[in-house]
Amino acid sequence: MRLSACIAVALGWALIAPVHAAKPAAKTVAKPAAPVTLELANNLGAQAEQRLQDVVDRFNKESGATITLRSFEKGGKPATLNLMRRAESGNILSQPTHFVPLHQMMSKAGQSLNTGDISSDLKAGVVDARGRLVALPLIYSTPVLFYNKNAFRKAGLDPEQPPATWFEMQGMLDKLHSAGYTCPYTSSWPVWVHIDNVSALSGLPATSDKGQLSFNGLPQVKHIAMMATWTKAGYFRLFGRRDEASGKFNDGECAMITTDSREASDFREARGVELGVAPLPHHDDIYGGRRGTLADGASLWIGAGRSAAEYKVAAKFVAFLLAPEMQIEGVRHYGGLPLTGAARAAARSALLRDDDRTLDIAFASLKGQGARTALRVANIEPVSVIVNEELEAVWDGRKPAKAALDTAVSRGNSLLAAQPLLKKVQPF
Repeated sequence: MRLSACIAVALGWALIAPVHAAKPAAKTVAKPAAPVTLELANNLGAQAEQRLQDVVDRFNKESGATITLRSFEKGGKPATLNLMRRAESGNILSQPTHFVPLHQMMSKAGQSLNTGDISSDLKAGVVDARGRLVALPLIYSTPVLFYNKNAFRKAGLDPEQPPATWFEMQGMLDKLHSAGYTCPYTSSWPVWVHIDNVSALSGLPATSDKGQLSFNGLPQVKHIAMMATWTKAGYFRLFGRRDEASGKFNDGECAMITTDSREASDFREARGVELGVAPLPHHDDIYGGRRGTLADGASLWIGAGRSAAEYKVAAKFVAFLLAPEMQIEGVRHYGGLPLTGAARAAARSALLRDDDRTLDIAFASLKGQGARTALRVANIEPVSVIVNEELEAVWDGRKPAKAALDTAVSRGNSLLAAQPLLKKVQPF
C-alpha cells in the first residue's frame, strides 16, 4: 500500500474512534420512592381493633401507603400513631417528649386542620391553652343507660318507659329481681360512671378548678350508699373495674347496664336482647335539677421523632378520618360521637333510618357541656385505682359510704400532691 493511502486509513480510524469514545452515558433512572410503612398502636381490644383494621385497610388501598396495627405497650416507645383510651392517658403524661402536638404535625405536613369545626363537647384534654388540637378525640362517648326490653316485658314493666331517676330505677330493679333476674343492673367503668358523671349530673364536679378531688359531698355519699343497699338486695352486681360488665349484659344475664354510649354498636347483636337506651338516671332531689354528663374516650396521639414522609402519611390518615363519610362509618361501627356538626347531622340522618336513638340521647345528655371539666378521676390512673378500692369496700359491706369517699379523696389528694404531674390534662 502506498504511503498516502496508509496515512488516509490511519486518519480515518483516528476520526472514527473519538466518535465512539464520546458516546453519551445512559441517563440514570431515579428509583421510585419506597412505600411508607408506619404503625398504629392501640388498646381498643380485639373486637374494636378488627373494626379499626377495616378502616386502615380502606385507607391503605386508597392512599398506597401501609399502616399496620399493633397493641399499645404500656411504658414502651409510642408508634407514629397511637389510639388510646382514657385509661392509658398516664402514658402520655409520663413521657411527653415522646409525642408531638397534632396541630404541629398537620401544619408541617401541609394538611389543614380546622379546630373550630370540632364539637366543643369533645375537646376536653386534647387542646392547648390556645385552643389548638394536640390529639384527635376520635372515639368519644358519654355514659347512658342500656336496658333489655325483653327483660322489662318479663317483669311486667313498660319497655318504652325506662327510668329517668335513680329512685324510679329502684322500683324497677325490684320487679326485675322478682321476675328471676339475678343481675337486674350492672355497670362498666364504675369510677367514670358513678363518680365523674354522677357528680357532673348533680352539679358538683368530682375535681375542683385547682385540681383537688372533691367527690365526697352529700350527693355523692347518698348515691354510693344507695348502691350499697342495692348490692345487698341483689339489685346491683359489679363484675370489674373496666368493661367486664358489658359482656354480662351482652349475654342477656343483666337486664340493665350503665356504660359508654359507644357500646350500642356492640349490643345491637346481643343474644336475646332487644336493646333500649336512655339517658343516665339522675337524682331529682338535687338543687338546680339535672345537669349534663361528660364526654371522653379514645384519642389519636402522634409519636415524636419520625421522618417527614411518615408524618405526611399520618397527616393524610387524620384528614381521611375527618371526612364526613368516615365520620358516619365511625359512628355506625364504633358508636363514637361524630366530631363535627356536619358529620353529626349526617350521622343522625343515617342512624334514624336504622331506628337507633343512641346518638340523639348521648348528645342530649351532654347538653353542650361535655368538655366543661378537663380533669376527670377516671383519667388519673393511680387515683382511679384508689377510688375503685374504696367503692368496692362500700359495695362489699366493709365500709360506710361517707368514710370510704372521705378516705378516697384524702388518699387521692395526697398522691396528687406528691406527683403533681398527674394533674396535667395534657403534656403540651
